[in-house]
Amino acid sequence: MITQEAREHGIRVGFKITDLLTGREGWLATVKQSAGPRIGKYCVDLEGLEGIGVQAITTALHDPQVKVVAIDELGPMELFSDKFKIAVRQSVASVKTVVGTIHHKADDPLLREMRNAQDVGTITVTEGNRSALHIQLAEMITGKQGLP
Repeated sequence: MITQEAREHGIRVGFKITDLLTGREGWLATVKQSAGPRIGKYCVDLEGLEGIGVQAITTALHDPQVKVVAIDELGPMELFSDKFKIAVRQSVASVKTVVGTIHHKADDPLLREMRNAQDVGTITVTEGNRSALHIQLAEMITGKQGLP
């Protein structure tokens, strides 16, 4: 699953969530709704997060064809959902390779566990390394390079 900015007339109105396997899309957070947990001017759409994001992770975990589970991102908005946290824990405990992004300002017991786990590699994304990061990640996933 991935999240992306949603803009209308050049103005950010929220964030969409997309299931990479099915292409299903919904809202993660938007200025257009008033119900739900708030992060700044955005209301988190727990229904969208759980119906798209959690379902995407769960489906990937149970699909024998899926070898790598991608979770972008683990951030303050996503961490409002206990179902999301459970799905992330299940993915990390699985035998599948998990590639995820953690928002640099996010703090949660789940994230602290992940950052401190022995078999978790962490790469800080910077302006200088982000254009070649896909190569480093591909090498880590295929085992050509060890965890940082």
